[in-house]
This record gives sequence, structure tokens and C-alpha cells, in this order.
Amino acid sequence: MSIPETIAALDLGSNSFHMVVARSLEGGDIQVLDKLKLRVRLAGGLDSSGHLTDEAEERALAALEQFGQRVRAMPRGSVRAVGTNTLRKLRNPLPFLVRAHKALGHPIEVISGREEARLIYQGVAFDSVASGQRLVVDIGGGSTELIIGEGFEPVALDSLYMGCVSYSLRFFPDGKLTKKAMGKAMTAARLELEPIKRRFRRLGWAEAMGSSGTANAIARILRETGIAPLGITRKGLKRLRRLMLESKRVSDLELPGLSADRRPVIAGGVAILSAVFGALKIQTMTPTSGALREGLLYDIIGRHQGADTREATINRYAERLRVDRTQARRVERTALGLFDQVSVAWKLSNERRSQIAWAARLHEVGMFVTHSGYHKHGAYLIANADLPGFSRQSQGAIAALVLGHRGKLSIERLRAWYPAPDHKLLRQSTLLRLAVRLHRGRSPKSLPEVRLNVSNDSLVMSFPSEWLDENPLTRADLETEAAAVSSAGFSLTFA
Repeated sequence: MSIPETIAALDLGSNSFHMVVARSLEGGDIQVLDKLKLRVRLAGGLDSSGHLTDEAEERALAALEQFGQRVRAMPRGSVRAVGTNTLRKLRNPLPFLVRAHKALGHPIEVISGREEARLIYQGVAFDSVASGQRLVVDIGGGSTELIIGEGFEPVALDSLYMGCVSYSLRFFPDGKLTKKAMGKAMTAARLELEPIKRRFRRLGWAEAMGSSGTANAIARILRETGIAPLGITRKGLKRLRRLMLESKRVSDLELPGLSADRRPVIAGGVAILSAVFGALKIQTMTPTSGALREGLLYDIIGRHQGADTREATINRYAERLRVDRTQARRVERTALGLFDQVSVAWKLSNERRSQIAWAARLHEVGMFVTHSGYHKHGAYLIANADLPGFSRQSQGAIAALVLGHRGKLSIERLRAWYPAPDHKLLRQSTLLRLAVRLHRGRSPKSLPEVRLNVSNDSLVMSFPSEWLDENPLTRADLETEAAAVSSAGFSLTFA
């Protein structure tokens, strides 16, 4: 698959929305063509019940409308937009994601904290050169990601629920800068770091790097005030805290290098970074411009170059949970063969094809728990696993397909793992169900040529003459399947 000439990545963070548009070059490099950053402060509009205020939602949609003007005409697959901590915390994100998709012209993926950390590390790794292991710290608006990696491979990933927006609102709500408030913020951050600090210190690193807005803003202040001209230091952070407390109020902060839009959230960011330095015993940290959006760009390129992280993830997960890989490959080949015969008539995309392939490889993963109800166990394991490369929606779709390959087929049932199932997901489930039925015998013998024709939701399967008479179990299975899918509005006949 050729790489699109122009690609775009959007990071819909808790503090700011970022967009970068780039040209893909030979050798996997990129050339940035356009950048846009809009301060949205989404985290500030998240209430205690997990809902966005109307004002925050409108700010977000207005920003996406602006981004959409730039990327709406770009082909699908060349643009990736991901939502992070605040969108992860929404109680019911679907209504907002539907409106956001319409505003931008491309779907929004909500990614887990660990997937965010993986992409951040990828962006840093491509942006900088380091020998040995490195520690990367990214303090966002609502979460902080910490990664240890070497070369392009992360070794340890974690995402903690603390960010410059959430901590500024929590500990400095009235804008007062006091020693007591700063101390409480740093203590809270140290508590968040407690479960991971020993593991990270044990792994060690040759260089500590700070990515994204908070680290770069602090480094700029330290440089322009002359406190620490070559990066972020432990002593420099201490002096910066003292300077901030002398101002007494956030609104009165007048520090060289501190921008007006960064001022309201700088206190929370400084408290968190100070706690990270203390917990991990960091002395110096180098700021880097590589971040989540750059990681997304390289992930787009990888997907088009046959280096899709998702493929490796599915294979590793299948191996880890001891899936019968030979049987899974049989089911996958047949499911894809059926898919290719009906994809045009049913208007199923290449992404839907990949989903069926991944679901086929994992359809028996629940047997790691028990055979009884294994499709239910499998759906749960997939939906709740840490699967690098996948968004929450993608994992949910695969989980729904695994659940739907057996038992009752209905939109309501698939909704347990995929909040917005559509009729095409039912059609995908039907294809996977047929493939599983055809390979019930787990025979190494190849199936004969199976033809599948569809007209709307009517399916007609054709087998070589007398083959079904010679395989009565398959005939009985297909009769059972015809009755099962009829409840979902499908008509299945075969001969």
C-alpha cells in the first residue's frame, strides 16, 4: 500500500488541540507543511459526573471546524485524530464523537493512556538521537505519560491521572499561589508516582527527556530567566517555584518565556514536574519537540509500509493466550475469502476487512478461560486488554465481532462492547460466523471453493456438487446458522 503524499495528525488533548500536516518523503521521513494549535481547555469543561459543559463542547467543535477546513478533503487513512485523557473520562462520549466527526470530516479515535504513551515515545524517538535507554515524561492537560525505551522500542509505559489543567484547577482554583497549595499538589503527584517509581528507577536511563507543552514551557522560562540555560534542572525547578510563590497570584505571574495562554496552567505543571524529579531522582531533563502528533504521523507511515503495529499486537496476544494459531488461520482465510466476494455489494471498507482478520485470529482467545461461553470471555479479554496500536473504538469493534461469532446475533448484543454498532458490523459478524461453522471439524484439509452471493441481507452459498451430502455436520451447522441469523434480519440459503 503506497503512502499518501500528504498526511495529518491531530492530538485532541485536555488543554490544547494540535494539528500537524506533513509530506511523506522517501525513506520514511516527513516534512512538516502546516501546524495549528488551538487552546480549548477541554479538561476545564469536564464536570464531576463525566459530562462536558456546553461551552467546552462548543469550543472543541469550533476548533475542529477550523482543522476540518484544512484536512476534510484529504483521503481516509491519511488523517488520524486521537482524543486523550478528557475524552477517555467522558461517561458517554458517543454523542460528542459523532458531532466531532462531522465537524472535522474524519473519525476521532479515543486512545488509552498506554497507547498515548507509546505514540509519544515514537514521536520522541524519531525526533531525537540517544544512546542507551531514555526516560520520556509528557505532562498533558489531564494526564502524565512516562516511558522508558531504547531506540524505537518502549520498555516500560505508564499513564497517570495528573495533568497541568486538572492540577491547576484542583490545587490553585482561586488563582492564589501559596507554599501550602504547591506542597499539596506536589504530594498528590508523588502519591500518583508511588506505584511506578521503583520499577522505573530499577530499569534506569541514560537521558531524561521532557516532551510536549509543559516541559517545553518550563524549559523556556528557565532559559529566558537565566536560571538554567541548558534544560530543566532540579535546582532550577526549586528556584522557579520560589519565584512563582513570590508573585502570590497566577494572574500576576510575569516570567520571561511564560506565554499568556500557558499562565493559567503553569502552576499545576510545575508541581507535577517537580514531583517527577523528586520521585525518580532526576537531576537534569532535556526538552524535545517530538510528541504524540509526530508519533501519529510515523504510525500512519508504518501502516502504509506494512509495519502496522496492530498486526504484531494481535499476533503477540494470540500467542500469549495460547490460541490455536493453525485453526485461527483457517478461519481467517475463509472469512476473508467470503468478505472479498461481498465487500463491493455490502460497501465494506478495507478497515472492516482488517477487523474481520483480527477477530478471526482472536475468536478463540476466550478458551484461555474456559470453553463454556468462550466467545463472551474472548470479547471481555479483547475489550479490556492493553493492545498497542488500537483505539478504544477499534478494540470494541473486534470484541463485538468475537462476541457475535457465536450465539444470538443482534445489534443490542454487540452494543455490550461497541457502543455504536451499525448494520455493517452485523454483516461482518455473519461472515465470521460462517467461516467458523465451515471449520468446525478443525480439519487440515482445504475447503472446496465456496461461492457467496448477496442481495441486501439475503445470502446464497454455493458448494460443489454433493459436497454437503458428504459433510452432513456442515449442512446441519449451516441450517442452525440460517435460523440464528434470521433473527437479525438475514436470510441464508445454501446448496
